[in-house]
Amino acid sequence: MKLTCMQEDLKRGLAAVGHAVAGKSTLPVLANVLLATDEGRLKLTATNLEVGINRWISATITRDGAVAVPAKLLTDVVGGLPNDKVTLSLDQKTQTLRVECGRFVSNIKGVDADEFPSLPTVSAQTPLVSLPAEVWQEAIDQVAFAAATDESRPILTGVLVRTRDQQVTLVAADGFRLAMRTIQLSAPVAHAVDCLIPARTLSELARIIGDTDAEVAMVYTPGGSHVLFHTENIEVVSRLIEGRFPDFERIIPQQYLTRMVLDNSELAKAVKLASFFAGSSQNVVKLKIEPASELAPGRVVISANAAELGDNTSELDGSVTGEGGVIALNVRFLADAIAAVHSNQIAFEMQSAQSPAVFKPVGQDGYIHIVMPMSMR
Repeated sequence: MKLTCMQEDLKRGLAAVGHAVAGKSTLPVLANVLLATDEGRLKLTATNLEVGINRWISATITRDGAVAVPAKLLTDVVGGLPNDKVTLSLDQKTQTLRVECGRFVSNIKGVDADEFPSLPTVSAQTPLVSLPAEVWQEAIDQVAFAAATDESRPILTGVLVRTRDQQVTLVAADGFRLAMRTIQLSAPVAHAVDCLIPARTLSELARIIGDTDAEVAMVYTPGGSHVLFHTENIEVVSRLIEGRFPDFERIIPQQYLTRMVLDNSELAKAVKLASFFAGSSQNVVKLKIEPASELAPGRVVISANAAELGDNTSELDGSVTGEGGVIALNVRFLADAIAAVHSNQIAFEMQSAQSPAVFKPVGQDGYIHIVMPMSMR
């Protein structure tokens, strides 16, 4: 193998696949990145056996070949090079990769490419759904963080991706909150499917496609064990989580007794102030909603109290429908919900102190965030 590419392209490609490199594994080869020539381009591959990433970069190929080299070492070496042409050449006998850039030369010991595990392939050629990268990224950012991080309930560590008719829906829940984003499509999907994708995989996908404006196609074979997302230069292959996702539609309240519309940024500021005190008091923050009167508009009073620190109270005006009420929420979950609502105004709906709090963007359909209440003391 011998080729020439730009340092900036190689650095960006290694960064894209880097998060799929296994940190600790019983298979030492998983700490490597596979470099291979592929139809006139350089293909970089990394996998931890849960998720695998392929990234192609432009290169001038002199001789085809492939080698697996330590990912961290190669990334560090390339990152320290000037932004100039880099020549990669492989000594086939010793499996040593020579990295040259100007007067800088490094020789990195590698292993035979055949020792590197091949990524699973998804047989279906027709994408299940194809969306602009920015749409995928926004939807993932609004949902994936709500998935559980506790591996004791593996199903809740995933994001349900459901396709029906002309919709694709992403749902995540950890037992204390639920986030759901629905995307309208221009044409019906080929298959009605439910697939459970690790939240870590989707977060990684959102990170990788953040600098592209291309369409990202999702390929899935019903009954299969893997899902594939790809653009012209990127592929992310992930295993699916086995099991049945909870019946989330039952959790979503269909009516409310009180609804309030608030300025999103003002609410975020108030909740952040409350968090300084709530953090020392089991993260509890109280929201008291008061309907409008003849003398004053509707308002919400946000308060937090910590015996050893003090207390904080903020009052915000808003439009209130219904009888009002009081509810206690986890301040961190509340802050996350507010940040995920991408609109100038946010709607807050509730039935009682024991019922879930529902947050929605005003003027934008397709997103709903539910936070379970806490007991008030």
